[in-house]
Order: sequence, then C-alpha cells, then structure tokens
Amino acid sequence: MTTSLSPLLDPEARHVLDLDRQAAAPPFEAGTPEEARRAYEQGLPALQGEREPVSSLTERTIAGPGGPLTLRIYRGQGAAATDAPALLYLHGGGWVIGNLESHDEICRWLANLAACVVVCPDYRLAPEHKFPAAIEDCVAVLSFMQGGAGDLGIDAERIAVAGDSAGGNLATVLCLLARGDKNPPTAQLLFYPNTDASQAADSYRRFADGYGLTAATMAWFRDHYIRDARDIGDWRVSPLKAESLAGAAPAFVAIAGHDILADEGEAYAKRLEDDKVPVVLRRWPGQIHGFVSMGRHGPAARQAVGAAVAAWRGFDPVFGNAQAD
Repeated sequence: MTTSLSPLLDPEARHVLDLDRQAAAPPFEAGTPEEARRAYEQGLPALQGEREPVSSLTERTIAGPGGPLTLRIYRGQGAAATDAPALLYLHGGGWVIGNLESHDEICRWLANLAACVVVCPDYRLAPEHKFPAAIEDCVAVLSFMQGGAGDLGIDAERIAVAGDSAGGNLATVLCLLARGDKNPPTAQLLFYPNTDASQAADSYRRFADGYGLTAATMAWFRDHYIRDARDIGDWRVSPLKAESLAGAAPAFVAIAGHDILADEGEAYAKRLEDDKVPVVLRRWPGQIHGFVSMGRHGPAARQAVGAAVAAWRGFDPVFGNAQAD
C-alpha cells in the first residue's frame, strides 16, 4: 500500500500509515460502534506522546440536556487564578468514537501554551444519541462556562472554542449558534474540521483510501450521526451550507494536505473570509487527517497547536498583550 502513496507525504505521516498497515486492523465500518471505540482507545498509546503536566486537572459533572455531562477541566501552567482566558475543546472521532482520554494530550498542550483554562466535555455520541444531541451538549457546556465563569476562575468575555475533525464541526456550529449571545466565543480554533456532510468534495476522491481516515469510514461515521438523509443539508450538520457565516468568531483553520476533509476545510475558510470573518489558514501539506493526535511521531502535532494559540492571541487584544509561550 505505502509504495503507491503520495511522495509528498511527511516522513512522520508515512511512518504512521506504515504502522497502521502493519497492524492490519479491520476498518471501523466492519464492526459495531462499540468495537470501533475499543479499537480506537487501544491504538492511542502508539500515537500519543507523554502527557504534559498542567497546573491542575479536575473533573466535574453538570446537568446536560440529555442527562449528566462530565467535564475535564485543565488549568494550564501560568494561567491566572481568576479571569483567565478559557477554551472549550470538543474532541474529534466522527461523533461516534473519542472521549476525555483520547484528546487529553491536546488539551494539556493548549492549556499550557495559552496559559488558559481548557474545558473538555464528554458529549453524547452516536448512534446511541444522534444529531442534534452532541451539539445540544456543547451549547449547554458553553452556557455553563459563561454563567459559571467566576467559579471556574475564567473571564466570561474571553472564551474561545476549538475542536478537531467532528469536534471541529461542532465548534463551527456552536460559534454560528452563539452569534446572538451576550458573550459569544472570541475565537474558533479548527483542526481539519468537517464542514460538509455531503462528502462530495474532490479530496474524498484523491485520498479515498490509504491515508488513514477513508471515505468509507467517514460515510459510516456520518450515517451513524444523522437521523436520516435530510440532515445532510442542515447547516447544523453541514455548516458550509449555512446561508451566512457573518458574525462568527474569528477562526484559525488547520488543513492536512493528504486528508479527505482538506477541501471542505479550505472551502469553509474561504466562506468565512468572504463573509468578513478574520481567518488564519495554515496548511500542513505533507500531513494526514488526525495528525494533531500523533504527537509521538514528530513535531507537527505540537506545532499546529502552537500555531492555533498564536492565532488566538492575535484575535484577542487583551490576550495578545500577554507574554506568549
């Protein structure tokens, strides 16, 4: 398989794909969602690096629209005890897999690099909880952060939202929904976001197989998430289809060059620019989907997180005057 791959792949990306090939694990769509979750969790140690210490880590449970919601709260090294900037991080995993452990490494990096408080929710997953359950949970967590800022030691006026892949999808939707809030998100940090559930972009053809996340697996994720085909056109599933993106939070968008989601990420950044939303678009041409979760295999993962933090600082005049990491 690897001999037919693009010669433009970064060595670390090619190495990860070689490991995947050698493991010869069945694709997620060959089994049940529960089997996919177990396989994903078992594979994490081979991808992620050492867990960076933060100033404090706590968990708490809040009332969510579908029942109790568990949050993991990271206070980064150097974060102020009160009125700290905050980040709501929404993990990826195709709305089907992923949890508080799967993106722990990224949350720690963000907390420390930004000297902020990161809140990561264990939002409801499909197919047990289909659209719009996940986004309803995300709305509830943002509301909790806004209303409980004093208790959390954060500034309600300086909350940003971030996410990768399906989490990036939820982050974009959340920022669109929050446009009328008293304190809407100040930034959206998007790592290879999913923005169009029609899955018709040309990158689905170019990288359909052999580059990690396949077109078949992405269709399996989507079909577990949506209630029926009508949801594909709903902008809360496909934010690229929203009538207008005007008024959304300033955005950082990271694109992996060898990723089936590359084109829709590029298209979303272009739509934001067209609607006069500030955008910082960064491309990692030789990388594959999910590279920010592959910190064990090279510097690109942490570099992307650092670039996101730098963009966030640039969007926020108060934050920007603070000393950068």
